[in-house]
Amino acid sequence: MPCSILIKNGTIIDGTGSKPYKADIGIEKDTITKIAPTVNENAELVIDASGKFVSPGFIDLTTHSDIHWTLFSEPSQESFLRQGVTTIIGGHGGFSLAPLLNLDVLESLNKKTLAGKANINWQTFEEFFAELQKHNFGVNFATFVGFENLRRNILGATTRKANKKEMQSMSALLKNSIESGAFGLSTNLSSASSGLAEKDEIIELFRTAKKCNAITSHHLEDEGKNLLPSLSRLIMLARTSEVKCHVSHFKALGRTAWTNFENALNMIELARKDGVSITCDFFPYTATGSNLLSLLPSWLLTESKEHILKLLKEEGTRVDLIEYLKSLTLHYDKITISSTLHDTGSVGKSIYKLSQISGVKEEEVLLELLKINELEVSIFNEAIKEEHLEILTKKPYVLCSSDGIGYELSAAEASLLKRNMPHPRSFGSFPRFIKNFSTEKQLINMEEAIHKSSGLPAKILGIKKRGVIEKNNFADIVVINLEMLKDNSTYNNPFEYASGIENVIVNGVLEIHENKLKNTNGGKIIKKEQ
Repeated sequence: MPCSILIKNGTIIDGTGSKPYKADIGIEKDTITKIAPTVNENAELVIDASGKFVSPGFIDLTTHSDIHWTLFSEPSQESFLRQGVTTIIGGHGGFSLAPLLNLDVLESLNKKTLAGKANINWQTFEEFFAELQKHNFGVNFATFVGFENLRRNILGATTRKANKKEMQSMSALLKNSIESGAFGLSTNLSSASSGLAEKDEIIELFRTAKKCNAITSHHLEDEGKNLLPSLSRLIMLARTSEVKCHVSHFKALGRTAWTNFENALNMIELARKDGVSITCDFFPYTATGSNLLSLLPSWLLTESKEHILKLLKEEGTRVDLIEYLKSLTLHYDKITISSTLHDTGSVGKSIYKLSQISGVKEEEVLLELLKINELEVSIFNEAIKEEHLEILTKKPYVLCSSDGIGYELSAAEASLLKRNMPHPRSFGSFPRFIKNFSTEKQLINMEEAIHKSSGLPAKILGIKKRGVIEKNNFADIVVINLEMLKDNSTYNNPFEYASGIENVIVNGVLEIHENKLKNTNGGKIIKKEQ
């Protein structure tokens, strides 16, 4: 039987961590049908991969295209495709696009990131997946269910702990969501509603995930000076519930946390030796992309948006917040405004620069930016130590992710959108990880770098027939020109696609060919197998 695509003369890195080997790959429809030293068959398209590496498509375990709505508005997800990413996972940080059984959930999503952009005509995960099937996507999509969704669906916007009946209702909703195809539960216990959840409530949900053979994904409550207590709490919850847990975008954020980084890794490794199933991912950049609001004290972040804005106007509270911010010893010259709701003149400037221009102290500038923009201010914060990224790269339980958003904007179009500067991780995470940490610094070999970008995330999440180049697996395949591989996106000029990813095949559909976007309809909706 002739192949639809034949990849010839490439060096295969199969995603398992095994040594590279030379072979041809035959693809028929959406499946790898042949792997042999030489495949001499007719094919509709022959790709000559001489002098290049052929790997599985990368699986990005922590992304936010769903919550930021670009999954629908920019469905090619080209900034991911150009990195070699063929599968993205959404539903992170406690928020997902289903279930949406009452208006409180949708309102909380709109306040968080959607900003009224969404045209939502579903409630359950079953209905959400049915809607997704009507669209063409450039990448495969899978999702977690958000803890915040479960809580607000059952409790509404009430600020109290859940009672036994409500906990049972949340567990039933979680079970239904996983049985409909969600891969597990995501949390951010520092968020407004979830931060109120008590130990028994969380363990109830974790145990439900465990019974469903699902994983839990976590945004730590505090990645700064309270990194150790936050991690300790998560390990305790995982140990008690016996659920598999994964820490998204793990880092020690800021100088006050850097001294705790080694102890944090020791805690994880001791827990793993004791049988706790815990893994992590990280993005390969020293600056975070986050909300300015996250720099405020945790007690304030559990309040509603309206109440926070009210408190920002009270003189007594502002004095207390200024003292708190001073205690953090923030480096305001390394905190750059990347997007705002109203004050577009601040975009691209550091808080230090804005302070110099206005003659107002940095802490006052920070609070004023939040007030003027109704808390909707995004920042780049140079607060991660490069040495920590190097250490994480070498850990066998740590993998690469982007923590990014998919875009399909050209640099010319992007110049018109200066009020929204995405983090370069949305355009360059995987090429940067492979080139900087494997090829150049030689912290790990190429096959391990590919494993951490494909086979390992597939194994952690439980995705079948992807992440590894193997006969009868789905044909998600990337051809890499290692000499040309480079992340071109920067903080000042983020809308630049990566180079060196010459061909990208998604479910047998050739989407990137000779560095050009050809198709955007190869992606499938991946559901958890029951």
